[in-house]
Amino acid sequence: MAAQIPLIWITAAVVLALLILAATIFVKVYQDRREKDAFVTTVCILALTCLLATVCLFPVDIALVSSTTDNSTGLKKHWASPETVHNILVSLRVVYYMLYSVDAVMCLLIIPFAYFWYEEWDQDTTTQKRLTGALKYSVFFVALLVVLLLVGLFVPVATETKGHLDLDYFKKLLMENHGERALTFITGVLMCFGTVLFVIYTAPGLALTPMVLIKSIPTSSLPALTSGVHEALAINRERQRAIELRYSGGSERPNSRDRRELESLQREERTLVRRQRIAEENDSSRTKKAWHKLQAIGRPFKILLGLLILVITILIFASTLITGIDKILNSPCGKHCGYILPNTNILNPVNWVFVQASKVFPVDYVLALALVLLFFVASIVGVAFIGIRFLWVSLFRLRVSSTKPQGLLLSTVMLTLIVLALNYFFTMLLFPQYAHYGGQQFCDHTLASSGLLRNCTGANEIYIRPCDETAPQDVCTPTVVSSFINRITLNFPFFGLFAFWAQFAFMGVFVLVTLTGLVWTPRLGSRAEEDEAAEAEEEEGLLAGTGRRTRAAWEDLTGRRVGVNNGRTYGTSNDGGD
Repeated sequence: MAAQIPLIWITAAVVLALLILAATIFVKVYQDRREKDAFVTTVCILALTCLLATVCLFPVDIALVSSTTDNSTGLKKHWASPETVHNILVSLRVVYYMLYSVDAVMCLLIIPFAYFWYEEWDQDTTTQKRLTGALKYSVFFVALLVVLLLVGLFVPVATETKGHLDLDYFKKLLMENHGERALTFITGVLMCFGTVLFVIYTAPGLALTPMVLIKSIPTSSLPALTSGVHEALAINRERQRAIELRYSGGSERPNSRDRRELESLQREERTLVRRQRIAEENDSSRTKKAWHKLQAIGRPFKILLGLLILVITILIFASTLITGIDKILNSPCGKHCGYILPNTNILNPVNWVFVQASKVFPVDYVLALALVLLFFVASIVGVAFIGIRFLWVSLFRLRVSSTKPQGLLLSTVMLTLIVLALNYFFTMLLFPQYAHYGGQQFCDHTLASSGLLRNCTGANEIYIRPCDETAPQDVCTPTVVSSFINRITLNFPFFGLFAFWAQFAFMGVFVLVTLTGLVWTPRLGSRAEEDEAAEAEEEEGLLAGTGRRTRAAWEDLTGRRVGVNNGRTYGTSNDGGD
């Protein structure tokens, strides 16, 4: 076996270690500093690692199948015997099925249990009571998983290909194995839910990510900001003093207008004092001074990175639109198979770049990992801007050092589902040819004497062509992920139909948010939100302290202990939404 195969797996192991580190950093950065739970933190790190491993296995899959073909001859390499290729595909299939299964169990069992486990926390609650309560509320999700398994086992699947899809490649995708059918069905259901979140969160995030880098540049330096806070605080206190002097004699009470203005000035004073304290801490700390200088130096590079990502997002939009139109016009089976397209007929820019990059390993591997990272970051940006909502009701906000454990768990579920939709997006829309066959090419020239033996030695290069579904399957090996996604859309056409048309909604949301972002400056963690959050935390702390003192006085008076209620409500946060 070629040395390239172990190298690819070693690279994948290194990437997995980095993914564990990235998942840990993500959780530590976003989790609330005061409200932490070790079990919730562990579950989030494991779930994020699994979802990132699922999507990062995509370039590994492509690199492995591409390494079996010699593109100079259009034939399999001498070591790539059918048995060797089969073993590579089986190993990949096992890893994929394991990761998809773990993702499904995390979404439907482990994370819901962790959510209710945290909700059951109370100072007087024992571990047994928490476990009992969490299991009681998790029964619904266990029943849901069982129902999905039963439906997946017995639901009828497509038994024949329609619309002239009589190729061996597609016939092999029609399933007879019931266990594989159940996993495919559950993945299809989760993929559809993930596609909805992909449209709602990833599309705005992809549009806003370059604008955040380009437009969210501070309008004033740190010294100017500190001076401005001092001046604003002095003006604020002078206005308060003027109102208080107006009614200092006590002969008359403040009217409603002055009373409202005074309350507003007092709230503003607390905010300005908080900003002044932060500014003084930054001014006295050498580390923070150095950090601000580094930020100032890096701002031009930040803008350049934003412009580069903007160009990439435009290419992504154009490639997705081109492939969508190509599928509508040229798919031989249309809606009956989720608009599967045997070969591309219109040039796709992103697909072309990846196919050309695949000629030099590991350039395409690095590009694919960078693209995965871009979409993951875009999804986080989308969740941070929109928040975790049910219709118009804000449940939680994803904020640095301020995300509640419940919000972190729900964000993890959403990102897991988005990753499943991302696999479909990459495979079927963004670069379908590269996702199916990587950089594989086949020899389309047979010797006249045999009519079967392929030999392009000395022949014109036009006989060496890129692999597609119409190519000979003994030379062109499809990736495992493409076979799995095609199996979903071919056996359960509804899933493919829904996911395909949802991509046009994705493009529509992307365009709408991009046009809006041209006239509106997006900001992550804006100062107004931080001030509101801090204000709410202060008020919550005061109310909690008052509640404890009142409860203690009542217990002393009555001689009985009052039952403690943690005051949590399932599905809502304590931070008051927005």
